[in-house]
Amino acid sequence: MTDLNPADGILAHDLDRAHVFHSWSAQAALNPFVIAGGSGSTIWDYDGKHYLDFSSQLVNTNIGHQHPAVVNAIKAQADLLTTVAPAHGNLARGEAAKRILGLAGPRFGKVFFTNGGADANENAIRMARLTTGRDKVLSTYRSYHGNTGAAVVATGDWRRVPNEFARGHVHFFGPFSYRTEFWSDSPEQESERALRHLERVIQSEGPSSIAVILLETIPGTAGVLVPPPGYLEGVRALADRYDIVLIFDEVMCGFGRTGEWFAWQGSAVAESPVIPDLITFAKGVNSGYVPVGGVIISESIANAFEHEVFPGGLTYSGHPLAMASIVGALDAMESEGIVRNAASVGAEHIGPGLAALAEKHPMIGEVRGVGVFWALDLVDDPATRAPISTAVIGQLKKELKTRGLLPFAADNRIHVVPPCIVTPDEVAQALDIYDEAFTAVTA
Repeated sequence: MTDLNPADGILAHDLDRAHVFHSWSAQAALNPFVIAGGSGSTIWDYDGKHYLDFSSQLVNTNIGHQHPAVVNAIKAQADLLTTVAPAHGNLARGEAAKRILGLAGPRFGKVFFTNGGADANENAIRMARLTTGRDKVLSTYRSYHGNTGAAVVATGDWRRVPNEFARGHVHFFGPFSYRTEFWSDSPEQESERALRHLERVIQSEGPSSIAVILLETIPGTAGVLVPPPGYLEGVRALADRYDIVLIFDEVMCGFGRTGEWFAWQGSAVAESPVIPDLITFAKGVNSGYVPVGGVIISESIANAFEHEVFPGGLTYSGHPLAMASIVGALDAMESEGIVRNAASVGAEHIGPGLAALAEKHPMIGEVRGVGVFWALDLVDDPATRAPISTAVIGQLKKELKTRGLLPFAADNRIHVVPPCIVTPDEVAQALDIYDEAFTAVTA
């Protein structure tokens, strides 16, 4: 940690409030937390106070803050070539695509690089529409797919409503046993009824009009909703039955977050891998060190554009600094066993620790998750499962931050989403902080 000047923190805050327009916010009430630096699972402010980053910022710093392998890869590429047009070849881009395809498996043939997760979903939808000749996009109400034209309308939560300018979007309810829409009394029944609901939506909309089913493999911002047994297999079967392209959005849940390279590869979501036709990614592929995203394209869809022009592109597609950061990140994650660490820490420390917290604090209605991807569903009453208020969430956030933990909160939930490199000792420290904060709020 370099020498810190508290005056710089005041200046950063004042400049932000004077000149920066923030996303998803009413601007007048903002009081942004200023971060001076970070390392691993920790960040600090200009007063030198350290915080465990159990938000991973926006659930993207999977490799942690300032990992030297990624920083050095960016520096080396900057010395060599800082930018290149996407029409040209570039070694870093080819190496990044090769590594990603190696992790995705043999059914995938190409990678289209974008600037982030939203335009990854945008272009995946475009590919599905062009290859099927159909228009409609089916996605769930409990979802977030990004803030561009089609992606934000594919999104199911409240952010869609002021932005519904794209055409051809239809929403359905995915499974969520704890707050079931289907009056189910078991995960298996929830899966069966959710699949029946989806098939009826497909039939009612007209299968010949539907290009794509777009799903977050594990919906993240909506609450870390691990799918119940048989659900993804059933969606794959419906997509095959009605000749619909299946896209898995792995922007948040991919690249180690669930203790697997991709969430769809893990036993937490299906007995055996349910392989989509397109995979969208961003965030964890390079932990956000340089903005990047992309679409992993199956051989069959990639082949459709061998002699037909794909009508899409981005000036910074495959930007060399971003590509170098991917290579640096994925190589380090492989050599250092970072994905294995996420799996073991989640199974042996985070999961049991959060379950113990739930036993102690009735406010925690349900604990759900896998790897370093967890959510605490907070309730006023465990019997009715009525969600706690935003005021209580605000109080809880304040208590956590005061005790040195930066949380991720959404609706009535606290998401426990540290970097994949988090250690058992850091988890133990965080669990103590969560315990103290819940105790304080309850008192």
